[in-house]
Amino acid sequence: MTDTHAHLDACAEPAEAVVARAKAAGVDRIVAIGSGIESCRETLAITSRIEGVSAALGVHPHQAGDDDAGRLDELRELLAEKRAVAVGEIGLDFYRDYAPHDRQRDLFSRQLELAAELGKPVVIHMRAAEEETTATLEGFEGTVVLHCFSSPELLPVALERGYYVSFAGNVTYPKAEHLRAAVSEVPADRLLAETDSPYLSPQPRRGRPNEPANVVHTVAVLADVRGEDPATLARQLDENAASAFSLA
Repeated sequence: MTDTHAHLDACAEPAEAVVARAKAAGVDRIVAIGSGIESCRETLAITSRIEGVSAALGVHPHQAGDDDAGRLDELRELLAEKRAVAVGEIGLDFYRDYAPHDRQRDLFSRQLELAAELGKPVVIHMRAAEEETTATLEGFEGTVVLHCFSSPELLPVALERGYYVSFAGNVTYPKAEHLRAAVSEVPADRLLAETDSPYLSPQPRRGRPNEPANVVHTVAVLADVRGEDPATLARQLDENAASAFSLA
């Protein structure tokens, strides 16, 4: 299996221990997320030490008002590393309002331009700005991964454009019927699973820090909703991750 979204540098334990448990659970590939320049550097360092870990690097919308938003030349250099497989997570977040909206829009657009320049996929964060996010993405011709998908009303747009739709641990929560209803509508070749570690632990591990090993619980729920065998779906999701991120 592949966990397509984990903040390994934000986990309390060393990445080596976290990844070892993931591999023991059958999760042999992880896309680790760098959020901000120093986080991106640390994430790349993790990929150099641990086999099976790749990196998605970007400046999060929460950081759009920080100095990192002006360091995209450094981000470009980091993305040139062969283990950097995507730009992200990037996007718009008007829910938390940690950064001015105009700064978020500017940062998002510049990182989309960078991804287009480098020919890399983008990992998208969108919260309380779904319509504006998808409108901004309309001009982007590369691969798009909708991280921690939580906006079923935008599923028709995502499917029309061929985006990858990634579900995290929150799809397992008792009150997430609206998310589970969307799961069956995603074509088999556009479905992904993630943990968003150390956040959003799935229901069986809720209340504890999340980690990539727990993606098995999300895959189990996705399989149950779709009426599929979990092992068969896990193989399909693994193929999808390889395709989306050009993983070996």
